[in-house]
Amino acid sequence: MSQNLFLCSGTARPSARWLDAFPEGVCHEQAGVLASARPGDVVWVEAAHDDWLDRLGALVKRLPGCHLVVVSMTPDSTEALAALDRGARGYCHALAVPSMFRDVELVVRHGGLWVGPDLMARVVGAAGRALAPQAEVQPPSLSEREAEVAREVVNGLSNKEIAAKLGITERTVKAHMGAIFEKLGVRDRLQLVLRLSEHHDLSLPVH
Repeated sequence: MSQNLFLCSGTARPSARWLDAFPEGVCHEQAGVLASARPGDVVWVEAAHDDWLDRLGALVKRLPGCHLVVVSMTPDSTEALAALDRGARGYCHALAVPSMFRDVELVVRHGGLWVGPDLMARVVGAAGRALAPQAEVQPPSLSEREAEVAREVVNGLSNKEIAAKLGITERTVKAHMGAIFEKLGVRDRLQLVLRLSEHHDLSLPVH
């Protein structure tokens, strides 16, 4: 059975909420993590370690079959991008609610990437700008409104921002997103941008 392992030290311990999320979770110092981790395990690294980036990099190299997640008391996009650059599959607040910790675990165990909605919007926007081709093509499977929503996702807007810009409710945006994901066979916003780029559909036309 897969484990949740927390990298502990004199300056980093799991929060009570993490322990609530994973009552069977284990706290080890680095040598213990390396000795006990098995492929498929999730290893949580607290950014409170003075050398957390080096520790993270070492664990990624030594434990290629594990999923590394960084938690931070003061999360910010620069730190998150540094964590992802070193090989982390997730990044979240060290005091997240137990249900969010479990969501992060589920996503990374299934090969996904967890960075939170704010950073994901930035990443998606950057990817859209970098990948957008010159041609303006609309995926034929999308309705006019779905194409509008998809275009704003490519621009890096959140559901709330899309709702405000298009004059619709956030619930309606979520419904359109569900339809878009299903029609294009994607699971998240970043996959949507990459999927559209494969077919030169990023620069969706304004109607």
